[in-house]
Amino acid sequence: MARSASPNVQATGAAGKERLFTIARFAILGAFAFISIVPMIWLILAPSKTNAEIQNLHPFAFGTIDNYFVAWDNLQSFDQSVIGQWIINSALYSVVIVFIGVASATLAGYVLAATKIPFTRFWLIVTLIAMLVPPVALVLPLFLEVTRLGLFDSPLAFILVSSLFPFGTFLAYIFFVTSIPNELYEAAKIDGSGEYQTFFRIALPLAKPILGILAFFAFIATWTNYFLPFVLFGTSNNYPLPLGLGVLFSATPALNPGLGASQLPIARPEVALAGLLVALPILLVFLFSQRYLVRGILAGGVKN
Repeated sequence: MARSASPNVQATGAAGKERLFTIARFAILGAFAFISIVPMIWLILAPSKTNAEIQNLHPFAFGTIDNYFVAWDNLQSFDQSVIGQWIINSALYSVVIVFIGVASATLAGYVLAATKIPFTRFWLIVTLIAMLVPPVALVLPLFLEVTRLGLFDSPLAFILVSSLFPFGTFLAYIFFVTSIPNELYEAAKIDGSGEYQTFFRIALPLAKPILGILAFFAFIATWTNYFLPFVLFGTSNNYPLPLGLGVLFSATPALNPGLGASQLPIARPEVALAGLLVALPILLVFLFSQRYLVRGILAGGVKN
């Protein structure tokens, strides 16, 4: 008669498989982390070196602090320090768009999840369609609409168009459906709370994790947006930072005759510093919002 393995042997084998799985998982995650971190380290160190040092020294060698200021001065020498205006533009656009986008997405998600509006399924389908349609497909209709409204080359056009956040609406809807029991909404309404009171006093205080996630994704989408501003803006004073740097380093004045791209002594330190200016705010926002992006979810921000 065949004899089965003892429980201790089975437990040891299961523990060994679990240990191997954990090692493999951390090895894969470590490899992806290494691949992602190495370019960022180079981006931070490259502006500290001259153009010749970048070619000759080790990629992770550090130059001098003074070279950061030299690269920054070279960037500022372009078109009367317009890069400073681009940074301010990006910051203002991002703050306004994140506020409008998160507020509207949270309200819309709550309405779809916790109220009995007509045609709820229809509005959900419309939200999914708006979320799945490639943004490039909407550029021409948006350009024609903005032009007909007389808003071309206006920051208002970019803010209004970019504030549409269907992904955030659907994410907020999922949160309010799965994380907050309907009984809580019903109890608040039985106590005499209206829809707005229920939202602001019950749903919104419990929605801090999803607010952080929505704000992070809205900021990333706005800060790194290049193609839509390229279509909607005509003068360099209204450019956000990614678009301005794209035109700057294209070295093709034909894109905008008002810009003298050849005025800048383009070199690798300037390119690296420009990339750092775009990437650093994203990293800082992630570090400051990781409490909601990571801890909030792990602590039960999204529950079944």
